[in-house]
Amino acid sequence: MLKRELFNFAYNEMMTHIPLCSHKEPKDVLVVGDVVDEFKSELAKHNVNVKYEETLSNSDEKKYDVVIYNDNNIDELLMANVNRIVKDDGIFVCKSERFDKDSAKLKTDLITVGKNFWICMPFRFGHTVAIFASKKYHPTADIVLQISDLLDDLSYYSTEMHAASFVMPAYIHKELTGIAKR
Repeated sequence: MLKRELFNFAYNEMMTHIPLCSHKEPKDVLVVGDVVDEFKSELAKHNVNVKYEETLSNSDEKKYDVVIYNDNNIDELLMANVNRIVKDDGIFVCKSERFDKDSAKLKTDLITVGKNFWICMPFRFGHTVAIFASKKYHPTADIVLQISDLLDDLSYYSTEMHAASFVMPAYIHKELTGIAKR
């Protein structure tokens, strides 16, 4: 992850609040990769247990409601481990590449992540594209308004930005049809 992104309030807010405002009752969260205090501050706005790890290690099976992977190095082995540790109604988010920068990478990431999830959609904010994957919750249909509307001290995230981040231009939407699971 680029260090400048670690200090980006949009990144910190969207990577935490998108999954935590989409899951009905998140309790256990695993964050993998580099994080800064601002990222931790965003997570602290939710009443969840957070574990931070530099790399994905041998965690307990079916333990986490949400896994936030602060990297874009997605492969089959990583996803096998994620599938093992995320609960049956769990959510996984990770970085990917912008469609205009590397469409093949985004497509490959969506396919790789999507093998283990019913829903697998890209979302974008600023110059970042991430992937939201879930075994139950849809990121726009299942927004928990009692949480998303009541978050304080935000610079970027809002319920409206949450929903809008999943809207892609028509040419990208067409290219990802059949790959993204909406």
